[in-house]
Amino acid sequence: MHFDLQKSLNALDLPADWIGLRQVSETATTRYVRDGKPQANGRSKTQGVMVEVLANGQFGYGATNRLEPESIRLAAEMAYQQATTASQWGIHKFNLAQRPVAVGQYYSPFLKPLSALSVQDINSLLFKVCETLKVSDKIVKTTALAQITETEVQFVSTNGSDVYQQFLVVTTDYAATAQDGHVIQKRSDNGMVARCYQAGMEVFDEHSVLNRALRVGEQAIELLSAEECPTTTTTLVLAPDQMLLQIHESIGHPLEIDRILGDERNYAGSSFVKLSDFGHLVYGSPLMNVTFDPTVPGEFASYAFDDAGTPATREYLIKEGLLLRGLGSLESQARAKVPGVANFRASSWNRAPIDRMANINLEPGTAAFDDMIGSIEHGIYMESNRSWSIDDYRNKFQFGCEYAKLIENGKLTNTLKNPNYRGVTNQFWRSLCQIGNASTVEVYGSPYCGKGEPNQAIRVGHASPVCVFKDIEVFGGAA
Repeated sequence: MHFDLQKSLNALDLPADWIGLRQVSETATTRYVRDGKPQANGRSKTQGVMVEVLANGQFGYGATNRLEPESIRLAAEMAYQQATTASQWGIHKFNLAQRPVAVGQYYSPFLKPLSALSVQDINSLLFKVCETLKVSDKIVKTTALAQITETEVQFVSTNGSDVYQQFLVVTTDYAATAQDGHVIQKRSDNGMVARCYQAGMEVFDEHSVLNRALRVGEQAIELLSAEECPTTTTTLVLAPDQMLLQIHESIGHPLEIDRILGDERNYAGSSFVKLSDFGHLVYGSPLMNVTFDPTVPGEFASYAFDDAGTPATREYLIKEGLLLRGLGSLESQARAKVPGVANFRASSWNRAPIDRMANINLEPGTAAFDDMIGSIEHGIYMESNRSWSIDDYRNKFQFGCEYAKLIENGKLTNTLKNPNYRGVTNQFWRSLCQIGNASTVEVYGSPYCGKGEPNQAIRVGHASPVCVFKDIEVFGGAA
């Protein structure tokens, strides 16, 4: 980032209480192969500056993609006018407590730099993935995606903030679709774009990637002749690659404080959680410990500071089943008067920060995987999210998975296709009866958590052990 952001800030002459400049530069490279044929092989870049102004107790925003002092001055004037105009109808008066002084740097971790692999190396691997996925003539579609994104963010402000953060993130997705007559089944590499990390080219280790591709192809064929998931109420075991969505939809979204305050009701929905629930609501079983933790090395949504300059810290959202704090920035905390976290995040330079998830993780317990399965007389084990539906209050939900196994007398037996389950959030989490130890934890994420008007797709990470829930309604594709 060669543009002198501090010099542009110093040149601004506005009667504002505070001004912040956030410059974002992001380059994304996407390579996509379908059935061994290249579909996309391109690079895009976006860069610009968001100007935030605090005046008369309100924040205003103006953005520009022209990195020159005059454009930034015009954006700042727009932000100032927006703030002073909004102050006539403000419902809360903000101050500098919502924009603390922040100074520091963050560099996301990686083992192998971008230069470790050429364009040809990555494309060649994607072709091999498609070849490996096609384990049978009944595989009718294979896909392989690799997206590499480099992001730099610099933030300076009139009260002395100076933060620089640099991210290298990699998302991959490999999938096979199998067909036999009217039966069609799809299997993927732990769910749609679930494999996303702050990492380097070590993600493209050929031996590991092709072994996973072979398993995906074989399980797609296996599902063609599998039994339909039964309709019953039973013990449900969820793998970490399904727990990621369970955590995201039934913990992450309902705990967003701006959503609870009604800010997101028009587009992303509201929440069944009330402000009075913090510190009182028994959210789940005593085994349930959930943390907000942007400090985990390599997880998809790690950082040192959020976009207000709040230092990132690990915080318990839920401890031993009790709801403690929400996903609310300093602005939301001031309005709601409940504890929050460092989660004021914008998806790019042309968006204002709002309350977002970062890494929301379910902490491991003590049970070994074999012991959990061995303790279940009848049940179903499900992997990899396939579909989701949840109401506007993030309360009643219905999720589908790609792959399942019947559990009989303590053993995984027959493969099941079209597995689904449904529940109500608190009732479901209170039915958590076993939680896997650290050896069962897997880390996934999503690059496409959507929220805000205009929409902001942002990166989130979720880590979880294998979990067991009792008395859950499950059903197959015919239900």
